[in-house]
Amino acid sequence: MFSKVLVANRGEIAVRIIRSLHELGIKSVAIYSAADRESLHVQLADEAVCVGGPRPQESYLNMKNILAAAVGTGAQAIHPGFGFLSENSQFAEMCQACGITFIGPHSQTIDLMGNKEHARQQMKKLGVPVIPGSDGYIDNVADAKRVAAKIGYPVLIKAAAGGGGKGIRRINNEDEMTDSFNEAQSEARLAFNDDQMYLEKIMENVKHIEVQIFRDAAGHAVYFPERDCSLQINKQKVLEESPCQLITNAERKQLGEIALRAVNGIHYLNTGTIEFLMDQNHHFYFMEMNTRIQVEHTVTEMVTGIDLVKAQLKVAAGEDLPFNQSDIHINGAAIECRINAEDADHNFMPSTGKIKYLYLPVGNLGMRIDTALYQGATVTPFYDAMIAKVIALGHDRVEAIEKIKRLLNEMVIEGVKTNQAFQLAILQDPTFITGNFTTSYLEKTFLNKWKEEHTQDELVRS
Repeated sequence: MFSKVLVANRGEIAVRIIRSLHELGIKSVAIYSAADRESLHVQLADEAVCVGGPRPQESYLNMKNILAAAVGTGAQAIHPGFGFLSENSQFAEMCQACGITFIGPHSQTIDLMGNKEHARQQMKKLGVPVIPGSDGYIDNVADAKRVAAKIGYPVLIKAAAGGGGKGIRRINNEDEMTDSFNEAQSEARLAFNDDQMYLEKIMENVKHIEVQIFRDAAGHAVYFPERDCSLQINKQKVLEESPCQLITNAERKQLGEIALRAVNGIHYLNTGTIEFLMDQNHHFYFMEMNTRIQVEHTVTEMVTGIDLVKAQLKVAAGEDLPFNQSDIHINGAAIECRINAEDADHNFMPSTGKIKYLYLPVGNLGMRIDTALYQGATVTPFYDAMIAKVIALGHDRVEAIEKIKRLLNEMVIEGVKTNQAFQLAILQDPTFITGNFTTSYLEKTFLNKWKEEHTQDELVRS
């Protein structure tokens, strides 16, 4: 096992990783930007190194500075968390060249699965069902029109190197194709320095279902209960839960077997997540793979009782998986709400400032709050708006909902605006309670209804 690990991230995920390192008796090294000098992850780590200015490109994406910090402190491994360099194959290669273990899959795997079209073609070869679409890249508008006419509108044009909702456009008919294709390709070029595009049929009325997998160097592989991540705004997840209450045990087993076929076929190492779309007939279609720990890994940990980060460290150190498939059980239901520093009343605009008062509720079984906040901390404009994750585990979904509502009602964050009230509204929504929501529900239905009710409440108060 490693004796010292550098955490190449910030915020709540850096805090979460550092805590698991300490529980394993491993020394931790934090990196930080000039804006994060007083951050909680810096205070909790055994050592901390400033790697650059406040902007991500100057610090958390500065590969040379991060590797210099690892070498200089004697760290044997780097945990990238999620975001930043976690899916950067070049960084994984550079770690290897420096004799430092990258806690994640091999660089070749990151490269394969990071290119969405390459990943799609690989899954087809392995017999994994994929969303109907183009065979290979789309180079121009004429090719895009030809493929779209064959599979039928509406379609999505997507950047092969895409992520975070960039380089992607919905196209409802041929008249929209030229402008939308050119806009998406230009956006992809700017965001990823890569303008290769591909096209997929839009699956309507679907759920976003994902499966966490784990595979060690000896080839032992397992899958975990699925997560329902269908509640999204602008392609960004808002609330996640595990398991999906609409999926049967037989379907869960089938989905797990598909996921294992995929990861064994690409000789995957460590943990990752395979994302699927599930149609109304409960058919599953591969969408993409994330070759890292996910924001929502917490609900999987809650329902199974397994610390995924500790398992990552053990597998990266060359050990066998510390569990097998028969050890993985569903123990209730878990829900996670992402708490963002944003103004839900004004198009979810980011909110920044100093935390003047903070109360994080504690007490009772089955609750967890992952955050790097503390009273006096500053939320800056340089990074992602997510400032906390509130997670609750219940004996069943009904109890999990009631627990997480209590947590959100009790939690107090003063100094920045948050989306707490918006999350509470979702948890009380009849469609959410039934579980019959799809990926379009928040944007197409709930958001408009919430805005109307919220405006009426404001008028009554005034």
